[in-house]
Amino acid sequence: MASSLTCAGIVWAFLSFLCAAASCVGFFMPYWLLGSQLEKSVSFGTFRRCSYPVRDESRQMTVMVEQCGRYASFQAIPSAEWRICTVVTGLGCGLLLLVALTALMGCCVSELISRTVGRVAGGIQFLGGKCSCGDGMGM
Repeated sequence: MASSLTCAGIVWAFLSFLCAAASCVGFFMPYWLLGSQLEKSVSFGTFRRCSYPVRDESRQMTVMVEQCGRYASFQAIPSAEWRICTVVTGLGCGLLLLVALTALMGCCVSELISRTVGRVAGGIQFLGGKCSCGDGMGM
């Protein structure tokens, strides 16, 4: 198999893939914030949560649901800021994954990645990194 990447490009491709995978796993895991509520251990991330309170109308009290899951809808995410964080971080992870998979394909396909494509991919990767670091666009 011929490669369109140099030795440094191959290292970049594999490191890009590892970083993209770590970012995506971090994004999907609900362990961003840990704490306790109603004497139960709780945790949540941008769109997943574990052990969360819900109002039980039949008993007229708040009970803890002791399971992990996504929010029921986008509007169920607690605040507008948290929704923006979900979108920006997800976009960043998507960009990182796109560049990493393209770079990995460049390891196997000759003439796939030229100097210009590599520079554009680096720019996209920088943008994806800025978004997924929570520092999206200088916020």
